Amino acid sequence: MKLVFCGTPRFAVPTLQALIAAGHEIPLVVSQPDRPVGRSQQMTAPPVKETALGAGLEVTQPEKIKNNTEFRARLEDLAPDAIVVVAYGRIIPPWMLALPKLGCINLHASLLPKYRGAAPIQWAVAMGETVTGNTTMLLEEGLDTGPILLQRELAIEPEQTAADLFEVLAKDGAPLVVETLAGLEDGSIKPKPQDHALATLAPILDREDGRMDFGRYTATELWNRWRGFQPWPGAYTTLEGKKLIAHRVRVAAKSAAGEPGAVDLADHRLLVACARGTWIEITELQMEGKKRMAASDFLRGAGLQSGTRLG
Repeated sequence: MKLVFCGTPRFAVPTLQALIAAGHEIPLVVSQPDRPVGRSQQMTAPPVKETALGAGLEVTQPEKIKNNTEFRARLEDLAPDAIVVVAYGRIIPPWMLALPKLGCINLHASLLPKYRGAAPIQWAVAMGETVTGNTTMLLEEGLDTGPILLQRELAIEPEQTAADLFEVLAKDGAPLVVETLAGLEDGSIKPKPQDHALATLAPILDREDGRMDFGRYTATELWNRWRGFQPWPGAYTTLEGKKLIAHRVRVAAKSAAGEPGAVDLADHRLLVACARGTWIEITELQMEGKKRMAASDFLRGAGLQSGTRLG
């Protein structure tokens, strides 16, 4: 097939590589513009651009696409059989949805209609799901509402973080897209409407999502949120008005309930009381303006007392 590929981050790279390996013609790759990265704010190309250029493919990086007449004319001139969209980061406009004969095919990292939105991997882990997966779908104007083409389930391992799962889902989704294209071409795949009544949302994360609310969440719920919000926004609270980042946490077995947010320093461990009589242990932390360290090392020099409140 003749394809246009739209993608930006590392998650989309395995799919682009799989499409190249499958022998599809890709006359154009569309990615977001280079962005300043890190403290130095050095302009950095997105991973999809680097992969495409390495494969000798043409890349375009329009800042906007909705009313971009030059970009529209370029796609119309190419007349692709399908447009494949993987984590591109832009809303696909109606003119672009209607352009290819097989439609705009999207890889979404959840089992739609669950976890529609910008952060499906993070929210699936944060909500304690044990199963997730990839979905290929036909894009339409709604947010992840289009007809389902193929789905493949994957288990979420108990210790897996969202960062771990990103890699697994990216690799698993690539052959699913190749299979989807083949099925659309030979007519063996029929689009299936989503059951919108079962939809859940996975909104873009913000810094506040990482705040540890000990009165609202149980230890297991906070553990799941810590796993889901790696590498950002992570998990944090405050101690005496200063930010405390919880780099490593685990659910602790402790029979006596405590006031949510209160610490227990038994056996030189930093335990914190959570909702419904549960406890979480912070094993690695970083105080505002200080270096990252094991909780045991922190406790030796902090002068912290049992009963001190976090948050």
